[in-house]
Amino acid sequence: MGTVSGSMISPEALAGLLPRAGRDGADRPPRTAVPVVLDVRWRLTGPPGRDDHAARRIPGAVFTDLDTELAAGPSSPGPGGRHPLPEPAALQEVLRAAGVRDGDPDQLVIAYDDADGSVAARAWWLLRWAGVDPARVRVLDGGFAAWAQAGLPVAGSGGDAPEPEPSPAGDLVVRPGGMPVVDADGAAALARDGVLLDARAAARYRGETEPVDPRAGHVPGARNVPAAANAGPDGRWAPAGVLAERFRAAGVGPGVPAGAYCGSGINACAVVLALEESGLTTPQAPAALYPGSWSEWSADPQRPAATGDRPWVADR
Repeated sequence: MGTVSGSMISPEALAGLLPRAGRDGADRPPRTAVPVVLDVRWRLTGPPGRDDHAARRIPGAVFTDLDTELAAGPSSPGPGGRHPLPEPAALQEVLRAAGVRDGDPDQLVIAYDDADGSVAARAWWLLRWAGVDPARVRVLDGGFAAWAQAGLPVAGSGGDAPEPEPSPAGDLVVRPGGMPVVDADGAAALARDGVLLDARAAARYRGETEPVDPRAGHVPGARNVPAAANAGPDGRWAPAGVLAERFRAAGVGPGVPAGAYCGSGINACAVVLALEESGLTTPQAPAALYPGSWSEWSADPQRPAATGDRPWVADR
């Protein structure tokens, strides 16, 4: 059947929950147990993920646009960063349209992206922030690539699987506050008094390159743990022990406040997720997210930037 571990679910386990998606033709669970599947494929420089969804998708998956539905619309660097958190009412409308129900312990909500979960984790984080029970929210391990590689059915113009009946509209009531957030001052305090993790690629952390934001570098005191390293070359996530070793090396430990940021608050969600998968944080006490991230911080000329491999080196 495949595995479910913490907030991750394998393609085989998901296939066993979907009507007509299993390869063995076995009976499917009752309607109330059919999960909502969110397709959140997205790339920083395009092409749009909606095109991928139209061509090939997990049967029954609902496309959810990261720029306009999992954020408050695309914006320029500045207050709130490039991907500000969506307004609760807007997020509620999106999740209800996808079929997410309120207080239904049998309904899982599963997000997937192209491969390693770094983008799907944004949907995972927002669902948790919105008040959905942590036990109901999952990310597909290995994403759509792992699903296709496993030979599981694919719907869309380039697939051959039928679509199940659409889920009826949900009734989720978004109750923001289920996950902790910090602003720029809070991120600075975490870097000083706890552990602030930078989820971007090492070259961006060091300030060697900056493709989209106003300045290069990192928040002084932040430690670099790229989100891409959560997974192996096949997009499947590393075991909990391996993740824990990475985060301990960055200073995460018992009683140490921890938070994460990235370019615009997307990939940092994968670090928050990985910390839970590692066992170093829990659903009851998760790491904080700095939603504005580097796109907000770097747009403020009063905020210092550090460069190089070390957290505090070359402040400017």
